Amino acid sequence: MIIFADLESINTVFRNLLNNAIKFTPNGGKITIDSFQNKNVMEIAVKDTGVGMNQITIDNLFKMEVIKSTPGTNSEKGTGLGLLLCKELIEKNSGVISVESELGKGSTFKIKFPISNLQH
Repeated sequence: MIIFADLESINTVFRNLLNNAIKFTPNGGKITIDSFQNKNVMEIAVKDTGVGMNQITIDNLFKMEVIKSTPGTNSEKGTGLGLLLCKELIEKNSGVISVESELGKGSTFKIKFPISNLQH
């Protein structure tokens, strides 16, 4: 699959999403990355079996006015800005990000990009 995107900004997005998955998944947990093609959209999902989030936290994840850093499972610290940066970089590359999560069961961050019409 080919997408038009800035490599460095997309690397930053995946680095942040993977760091968050590691940060919020206890030892022995599982992190998976999947990709799917659906018509003209490529979807990439970063899924973990970590601590998960409640609906209020999910609703506020991408809001600048509600920046909040949550300590990780091993008391790792953060700034609370990582997901805002991810959202900005994804949108600048014509993509969208969404999240599904349940407390105690983990989170899945889904990124969708339009697929280019170039062929190999």
